[in-house]
Amino acid sequence: MEIITLTKDNLEKEHICCAISNNKDCQVASKKQWLSKRFDDGLVFKKCDVRGKCFIEYIPAEKAWSPIEADGYMYINCLWVSGQFKGQGYANLLLNECIKDSKEKVKKGLVILSSKKKLPFLSDPKFLRYKGFVLADTAEPTYELLYLPFEEKALKPRFKDHVRRPEIIEGFVLYYTNQCPFTAKYVPLIENVAKQKGIEFKSIRFETTEQAQNVSAPFTTYSLFYKGEFLTNEILSVKRFEKILTEKGL
Repeated sequence: MEIITLTKDNLEKEHICCAISNNKDCQVASKKQWLSKRFDDGLVFKKCDVRGKCFIEYIPAEKAWSPIEADGYMYINCLWVSGQFKGQGYANLLLNECIKDSKEKVKKGLVILSSKKKLPFLSDPKFLRYKGFVLADTAEPTYELLYLPFEEKALKPRFKDHVRRPEIIEGFVLYYTNQCPFTAKYVPLIENVAKQKGIEFKSIRFETTEQAQNVSAPFTTYSLFYKGEFLTNEILSVKRFEKILTEKGL
């Protein structure tokens, strides 16, 4: 299986796996713009030469859009193999490519955000542990920071201290980035629902590494809160958001 590495030179002609459409689609455009700016930070996006979700995306931890301390590590933004490509060894292939590349770049190891149980848009903790990842740190409600050290005495990664001091804001607060293409389409949809219903809703899109590293939410790609309570990291459709409103009596 051929592995394709996205670069500034081929970004326009290659698809980005999780949103396969033309470059005029808002999801594709937002993700490709985000990627193009991150390449200078050392971001790597590798995909199998198939049409579907079969890729790994990683970046030096110092530049990760995540509130962690993991100097010298490589941070995996996303490892996603789905549908017809599952069970064929592609996840192993992609992870091994990341390991090989990271060792060549003299990194201390890999670090990734996961959870005690499988959650949408986070890598499967069972698979990661099977591949040798171990627990580095935890954060509420069920987040786990897992790492795969290349050196026996490598310093253990950790969440930044402010992750343990969540900010309390009235109403709904959504933190998100364009690291995931789906936010470009679905965030405006639920913003509009909240506006129509007169519900207090604040969306905060992170546009720099520094902003994302200094928030209390471990998963900066998409985290929805209500009155300071974490609700979900799943990118919501209108129907799913309306269900939450009903559950809250709104």
